[in-house]
Amino acid sequence: MNDSRGLSRRQFTKAAVAIGGTSALSACLGRFGEPDVATGPKDLSSLPKRQHAWNAALESDDHGNDVAPRHHVVLLLNYAGDGTPSDAERETVEKSFQSLEHAYERSHEGLLFTVGYSPAYFERFDADLPDSVDLPKPKALASFEDPKRDLQDAVVHLASDHASVVLAAEEALLGNKSKLNGVEVQADLAGVMQKAERRTGFVGDGLPAENQDVQGIPDDEPVSEDAPLYMGFKSGFKKNQATEDSVTIQSGPFAGGTTQHVSRIRLQLDQWYDQDSRSQRVGKMFCPVHAEENLVEGAGDNLGTSAKMSEKSCPAHAPDDAKTKGMVGHSQKAARARTDDDSPLILRRDFDSTDGGEAGLHFVALQRTISDFVDTREAMNGADLAEEATALGQKNNNGILQYMDVLRRGNFLVPPRELRALPPSNP
Repeated sequence: MNDSRGLSRRQFTKAAVAIGGTSALSACLGRFGEPDVATGPKDLSSLPKRQHAWNAALESDDHGNDVAPRHHVVLLLNYAGDGTPSDAERETVEKSFQSLEHAYERSHEGLLFTVGYSPAYFERFDADLPDSVDLPKPKALASFEDPKRDLQDAVVHLASDHASVVLAAEEALLGNKSKLNGVEVQADLAGVMQKAERRTGFVGDGLPAENQDVQGIPDDEPVSEDAPLYMGFKSGFKKNQATEDSVTIQSGPFAGGTTQHVSRIRLQLDQWYDQDSRSQRVGKMFCPVHAEENLVEGAGDNLGTSAKMSEKSCPAHAPDDAKTKGMVGHSQKAARARTDDDSPLILRRDFDSTDGGEAGLHFVALQRTISDFVDTREAMNGADLAEEATALGQKNNNGILQYMDVLRRGNFLVPPRELRALPPSNP
């Protein structure tokens, strides 16, 4: 952080989160001071039972779409003990999470977080997970990918509009901070859980543009100021997202929880910006008709609450587009994976990253079952459409797959709040 004088506020806060630790937190607070964030309630019974119930605590844009918090930290953790966790360890872990909730209001301006557990974590118990939970080990989901599997025991996803809040919460969990937002920290994870890996990132207008001097993006820095993500377009349209109700487990001891898939993806956008035209990028991201009819202005804010997939019959036209145009769009393919009432299967909470000095995407998805994510990913792959296009001699412009390299995959169960501290496999 020694060369920080010339950095804008957005570049500085992104760099602080990426570096992490007490020095980055101190630098962030030294430059901007403590953010004016309300503390959380003393009585935590008022908080939602669902860890993943973030939407009511998020800001909305002019169209009513939920706006994701700007700064994110994902901590992958391992249980430090032998055998199965003790009740005393569960009490310590729960107090550490409660300390975060007492310190910050549960909002995008305060702190939002979830805690999830992997199949590897639950294997230490004699009992199997209940039938109401679908949680297989992660695997490659396409013939062209070879990701490493995340088999760490747990994942904590921290999110806030304030970089210093996610940094401080992280340091408190790791045992490096005794007070948060003026509130004493009652316990931490040190000694019970060990940090295995740390991932960071950001999402929101201006942040990708301010942080595009990384590997994987052309040197002329083409990401526009109004883009919330590196690829230049808005995502998370309300009608393109599953509801929190629909991704919630409905029965069994983990009712009120959900499953979470976390992928680490490398972005390679030189061709995306240097060779593809604006029209080609629109067609590959959305649907060929979106490009032909100039439906997308800028990053796509003009689309309102929907990417207009159903309105333009894009999913139904995918086979014909593959045959006659040699192109199908990413959103067009994904929209084929829907429920009988035309609702999406997954709720996305992903964000961009400069981890490792390269442009990346941490894809975080919530769904009732991991099978729902697999179905959505298979639709995104569009292998059937690519075969049809290739058979007819058409160029295979299959959405945005060629610009993304999946490095890691992990599956997790996010229990209801009452079971978030080292839960047994079948409570």
